Amino acid sequence: MIQYIRQEVSRLKKKFDTKDPFELCRDLKIILLYEPMGCFEGCCKGFIYVRSRKVAITINSDLPEYLHRIILAHEIGHAILHRSIVGVQGYHDFQLFDETSKMEYEANLFAAELLLNDSDVLEVLNDDTSFFGAARMLYVPAELLDFKWRVLKRNGYKIGDSPIIANGDFLKNAEKQRY
Repeated sequence: MIQYIRQEVSRLKKKFDTKDPFELCRDLKIILLYEPMGCFEGCCKGFIYVRSRKVAITINSDLPEYLHRIILAHEIGHAILHRSIVGVQGYHDFQLFDETSKMEYEANLFAAELLLNDSDVLEVLNDDTSFFGAARMLYVPAELLDFKWRVLKRNGYKIGDSPIIANGDFLKNAEKQRY
């Protein structure tokens, strides 16, 4: 599945000449909405709605803007990979990046692949930057870098083990962190 996700992301980047999830959303004719859903623990971060072949993604407008691109990339992953099986699905902080769910795992891989180029990640890591320092330099949560790490390893890059294993609640306190 990792190879399929890499191919899909590569195809989209090439077709639309962008890796920006906001531009990609526009180019894919996905309706993007913002709604206040709170900033409390367990609040909904975003969701995708598909009806009559129209796709809409709603992002929690109460969250800091730097999280919007990560959430949007994740939801676009659902739109591309799971379009035939999604209806209305809300993703809370305990579900958004939950590795135990196959669909969530795949959407996380999609988001990591879309937002993080292999060369950018490897360049930062080759500068003798720590894993967590690399995540800060790449403006992503360390957990999202962990998903990209898995993709790189699967594709034969000789990198050590990630110092973390991303779990489902890493966005729980994301409002308090800067990436």
